[in-house]
Amino acid sequence: MTSTDRGPEKGWALLQLLLVASFSQAEELVCRQRGDPENPQLFKNGDIMLGGIFSFHSSWMNRQDSYTLKPLPLECTSLNFRGFQYSQAMLFAIEEINNSTDLLPGISLGYKIYDVCGSIARGVGVTLALANGNEVLSASTEARCTRSAQNGMATFTETAQHLGICLEYSVAFFRTDPPDKIQKIIYMIKTSTSKVIVAFLSHMDMDVLIHELSNHNLTGYQWVGSESWIFDSQIAAMDRHHNLDGAIGLSIPKAQVRGMREFMLDVKPLNSSSNEMFPEFWETLFNCKFKQSKSSSGNQRECTGNEDLTGEQNSFTDMSLMPIFNNVYKGVYAVAQAIHNILSCHKTCNNKAQLDPFTILQHIKKIKFTTKEEEDVYFNENGDPAAKYEIINWQPTGHGIVDFVTVGLYDASLPADKQMNLLNKSLIWAKNSQQVPLSVCSEKCPPGTRKVLQKGKPVCCYDCLRCAEGEISNNTDSITCVQCQPEFWSNERRDACVKKEAEFLSYEEIMGALLTAASLFGTCITAVVAFIFFRYRKTPIVRANNSELSFLLLFSLTLCFLCSLTFIGRPSEWSCMLRHTAFGITFVLCISCVLGKTIVVLMAFRATLPGSNVMKWFGPAQQKLTVVGFTLIQVIICILWLTISPPFPFKNFDEFKHKIILQCALGSAVGFWAVLGYIGLLAMLCFILAFLARKLPDNFNEAKFITFSMLIFCAVWITFIPAYVSSPGKFSVAVEIFAILASSFGLLFCIFIPKCYIILLKPEKNTKKNMMGKETPKSF
Repeated sequence: MTSTDRGPEKGWALLQLLLVASFSQAEELVCRQRGDPENPQLFKNGDIMLGGIFSFHSSWMNRQDSYTLKPLPLECTSLNFRGFQYSQAMLFAIEEINNSTDLLPGISLGYKIYDVCGSIARGVGVTLALANGNEVLSASTEARCTRSAQNGMATFTETAQHLGICLEYSVAFFRTDPPDKIQKIIYMIKTSTSKVIVAFLSHMDMDVLIHELSNHNLTGYQWVGSESWIFDSQIAAMDRHHNLDGAIGLSIPKAQVRGMREFMLDVKPLNSSSNEMFPEFWETLFNCKFKQSKSSSGNQRECTGNEDLTGEQNSFTDMSLMPIFNNVYKGVYAVAQAIHNILSCHKTCNNKAQLDPFTILQHIKKIKFTTKEEEDVYFNENGDPAAKYEIINWQPTGHGIVDFVTVGLYDASLPADKQMNLLNKSLIWAKNSQQVPLSVCSEKCPPGTRKVLQKGKPVCCYDCLRCAEGEISNNTDSITCVQCQPEFWSNERRDACVKKEAEFLSYEEIMGALLTAASLFGTCITAVVAFIFFRYRKTPIVRANNSELSFLLLFSLTLCFLCSLTFIGRPSEWSCMLRHTAFGITFVLCISCVLGKTIVVLMAFRATLPGSNVMKWFGPAQQKLTVVGFTLIQVIICILWLTISPPFPFKNFDEFKHKIILQCALGSAVGFWAVLGYIGLLAMLCFILAFLARKLPDNFNEAKFITFSMLIFCAVWITFIPAYVSSPGKFSVAVEIFAILASSFGLLFCIFIPKCYIILLKPEKNTKKNMMGKETPKSF
């Protein structure tokens, strides 16, 4: 806030000084003014003329110019006592300087003071008139306040953005704005989400705005004011609805100038300076009318001209703005000190020295003097006085009157850590609350969300969107969400990444336990069958079809049941390589045994034909060699697979977002499908041979059961392929285990259970005679 006023507005200068001065010698006019000359309202001749521009009136009569005739002079209305107070402060300083023997000795200061009626256009015209007349000009307070507001808001906006403060809107306002613009401002305040309003306005503009605020009941806003109105008792009196209660702002420090109050209240000398405006001033001041007054007197008493301000209470006698009057006083002294230095004044002054605006300005920047109240006046390298402010808080009292309480001090001349000094006083905020008001467009976005700006609104207006799955934000007001690492996932609140659950087919879960039980059950059944076969190994039904192949088949089936267990549990490098190779080799061993038994059946019946010696070429040794040969091919395929590109444990992050699938990657898909394809090839060959041998004459034709077993085997593995490809995560492993167990049970039950049935329940059929069979075999 301290940087919102720049230049001479910062400290003493309610006066912007157009530094043009000359003595009263005549000069040849080079330019001639067009139009009617501007006549001052207050005038006094002198060696050096000081010009003043103030608003003795706060408004003027509206008129419609036709632009075909010369416009009439501006008709001012609404007498403004504050303008008279400023002019009195200026006259007091001039009077003191003229009576001083130390400052500008032998030189008298005169003045021309104009009324601009609060009109910027009239202010420009009067300024040019003074500049052309070569007077030192004290510019109007109104023009200064307008420029101060513009500069102040620009600087405030820049500082606010630097501090991260969001401005929802910034709008220019002047009391002469049309009603529709004022209504738009009111609507903007009503519809905005901000609850703090910073008002860089002159007191006259604030008057208009307060009136509109009262009509719309705009209460509950925290106002921050500039020094032009924050310490103004008239503004507080106009705020009858207490819209501004709790306002806070910077005010020029309190000051007292000896003799100024008495001088200002002595208004009779004004009569000699302004015969035109004095009657209006006097009538308004004492609420009376002169006989010769043109205005309607009504029931007002007659003015005598001898009225006394003693006991009068009005805005003119209100000295609460003495700090501003002191600024006017110091401003006149600053110009006088600069001229004093230029003219090299000691006991006398050098009247031959030339005065020009630039020289006076440069000397003003260099001056340093102390007022009679022991106040130092000086400027820095930028021409700015040291900023000194009181922090004022509007605190309502029990009688409905606002008390201007000083709650802090600011002094830019002190070290940086001591410039701001907050007094130990409680502040009253909007709605008479002691809690600091909260003014936000949007609440802070909590962790787990990110800010998304609302289209067409300031940067502080945003929506809080929840972070997407797998993303987090662990800070308040995050503008982005951070993606979690592949092995992590966002929690439910989206404010932390938690380690993903690793999923694999384990022994502890129900599905894994059931498959394990099925595998062990199949192993036990196979062991029982092997025991039965070993116990009855000398019986015809066991010996009928190469008992060695039967025991080898039972051994391979045991391995098939047990190899399914390698698919359960956390995948590791060794388990991944073992599970597929063990499965491929044991199943080829199993199918090779079945194929050997099928070939034996065919060869046996071929051997019964006259002249056939086929069994000599496919005896027990050849059968074993066939099994070894077929199995060796699968072993070679597996070795090549493991050598070139073996299976390996793999973390699948893509299948499920919230968990990791631990599985075995195939390494080489060609190797996997080669192993599976080779098993399928042997199974199809076995099925075809068994199908061809199904009708051979025998009371117990094993080819029938081999056909059934191969049919089940092929059906299981054909349906396995689409089920395996479409099953997600651990279910694909379960599908593979199920296919292994189902095909193993199919071989066990179809080939060995019928024989066990005869061995255990139909022993009378377990004879060689019955095996050779006299009956005609049934076809299927």
